Amino acid sequence: MAKVAVILADGFEEIEALTVVDVLRRANIACHMVGFEARVTGSHAIQVQADRVFDGDLSEYDMIVLPGGMPGSAHLRDNEQLIAELQKFEQVGKKVAAICAAPIVLERAGLLEGRKFTCFPGVEEQITSGEHQTDLVVVDGNIVTSRGAGTALAFAYALVDLLGGDGQQLAHTMVY
Repeated sequence: MAKVAVILADGFEEIEALTVVDVLRRANIACHMVGFEARVTGSHAIQVQADRVFDGDLSEYDMIVLPGGMPGSAHLRDNEQLIAELQKFEQVGKKVAAICAAPIVLERAGLLEGRKFTCFPGVEEQITSGEHQTDLVVVDGNIVTSRGAGTALAFAYALVDLLGGDGQQLAHTMVY
C-alpha cells in the first residue's frame, strides 16, 4: 500500500492539507501529517497535532504532499532538509505534489524544469522554470500541482488515482 507524507510548517493552508489527509485516509491510503514541529499552526490559526515530526528522512514514503498557504510555503521552501528529500524523490521517480503557493518549493528544489505545473494565481511570477498552466490539477510525470483551497478536493482525488485508488468513485460517494 502507498504511504504519503503531508508536510506541515507553521502558516500552512488548512483546507489544502487536511482535505488531502482526509481523502487519502478515506481511500485507505496510509497518510501521515509530518510537521516541522509536533504542533503546527495553520494560516487561519487552527492548530494541528502532527503524526510525527520531520527528522530529515522521508524515504519510507511513496509521495510527499506540500500544502500551500503563507508563510507555510515559504517555510517549506527554506528548509534545506526538505529540499534535499524532494531532490532524492525526483532522482528515484517517487511522487511529489504541491498546491497553491507550494510550487515555489518545487522550483527551489529544481523539480519544475521542463515540466507543466499550476499554482495559485500570481505565484507563477516567482517561478522561472517549467510551463505554467491554468488547469485545476496538473499531472506531469511524478509531479502533481494544483491551484488553491478551492481545488483541494480535485487535487486529493487525483492523488488517490495516482496512488492506485479510485478517486472518481470516492468523489461520487462524497457527493462531489
